[in-house]
Amino acid sequence: MSSPNSPHTEATSLTLSATEITSARLRLRAARDVDRDGFIELQTDPRVRLHLGGPRPRSAVEQSLDALGVARVTDKPGTFVIADRATDQLVGTLLLHRRPADLPGHVVEQGGELELTYVLRRDAWGAGLAFEAATAALRTAASELPDQPVLIVTQTANTRSLALATRLGFGSVRSPV
Repeated sequence: MSSPNSPHTEATSLTLSATEITSARLRLRAARDVDRDGFIELQTDPRVRLHLGGPRPRSAVEQSLDALGVARVTDKPGTFVIADRATDQLVGTLLLHRRPADLPGHVVEQGGELELTYVLRRDAWGAGLAFEAATAALRTAASELPDQPVLIVTQTANTRSLALATRLGFGSVRSPV
């Protein structure tokens, strides 16, 4: 166990400080009011949500966005809209956060590794955009937070996500049960 002031505790409390990351075709940025319809689509599309607990009711998503405000969706550091660099249209979201110690699936005993999470609108599938966004975020993380382990936690049934994780250089460690 680490003391509150130990280097490990300090390192595991950090996430990305970058507020925008760009790649050839994408801009990882903060949410804007114009992203509302894209967020609703990501939360309500049954195929997008297949391995994420299923679609949420549209009315619940709309109420949540209205109560919170679209711009606040990405308030937490390491939370980004994935936007098309040419049109600025939302194509998905990407998060690089610390995985809470009380959740399964860690590679270090005390937990707190960075966890990469991504979801793209269905019309953005198959174009290499998830790979491009994840690569840009991982490069930024390697620069800002060197030597920090990064996880991708997914279901074995999510073959597309597993293939992307492999393409990004991740290997299977274990299946949390």
